Amino acid sequence: MATSIPVLSRRLGLLLLWALPLTPAWPEIRVTDDAGNQLVLERPVQRIVSLAPHITELLFAAGAGAAVVGVSEHSDYPAAALDLPRISGGNGLDLEAILGLRPDLVIAWQSGNPAHQVSRLRQLGLRVFVSEPSRLEDVMTNMERFGLLAGSPEQAREQAGAFRQRHAGLVRRYAKREPVRVFYSIWQQPLMTVNGEHLISDVIRLCGGHNVFEALPGLAPQIGIEAVLVADPQVIIAGGGREELSELHAMWTPWLELTAVKDGHLFTIPRDLMVRHSPRVLDGAEQLCQLLEKVRSKE
Repeated sequence: MATSIPVLSRRLGLLLLWALPLTPAWPEIRVTDDAGNQLVLERPVQRIVSLAPHITELLFAAGAGAAVVGVSEHSDYPAAALDLPRISGGNGLDLEAILGLRPDLVIAWQSGNPAHQVSRLRQLGLRVFVSEPSRLEDVMTNMERFGLLAGSPEQAREQAGAFRQRHAGLVRRYAKREPVRVFYSIWQQPLMTVNGEHLISDVIRLCGGHNVFEALPGLAPQIGIEAVLVADPQVIIAGGGREELSELHAMWTPWLELTAVKDGHLFTIPRDLMVRHSPRVLDGAEQLCQLLEKVRSKE
């Protein structure tokens, strides 16, 4: 029996539908990085290289750990990062190693990676996203962006929400407390600190502190002892543990005219909890806030 025209039309319609490409499961992804560059993706990335420890931590927190195929030299948290290939060292980035990992996304640290090498990665055809959190709010937004890029937006939003809630609690408790003059030393030889644009300075503000060197140019300016004497901080803090605390005392206790020395307010906080722009920075913030409360209680 001859097939009717309506039946043929339906069959042809089905054949045409099968021949069409499948509709992507993901809508187009548009994300702007911290340098103002916009990335447009048809689908989430599957192979990511991280060029800084804080980026590695944020990726894992955002649920993108399974997509990370290479990390920077000092990426040691979480523990899973220790098993990943290292793509940087004392001489900067290992471009050959990065290319060998065939990433579909490289996430760079604007102030921590050599700019010429990051530019070279782009020239070699790699997609690069730039991370440079300078405020605690930026830690949350970076986490959410990484989740979008890697296809784990729900976990990223959940973790960012938990960070936001914890951050808000610290703001309510400490932000309006009596100001305390703080000198944060990131290096002693040569003597270096942070200015007001650095994330550490935002942590100091969160705790009701005042970074005595916030007005200096450059994220990590070099200073002299005379500048510290003029600023006369109430607290001197460095990153590290017992060894670094001993070095801090050895350097500053001869300067008895400093308020921080006279009052015995020389402290250390584990370095990674302050210098890494990751969720753990709130652990460092809690320690700093408690130290400044001790200073206030003695005055």
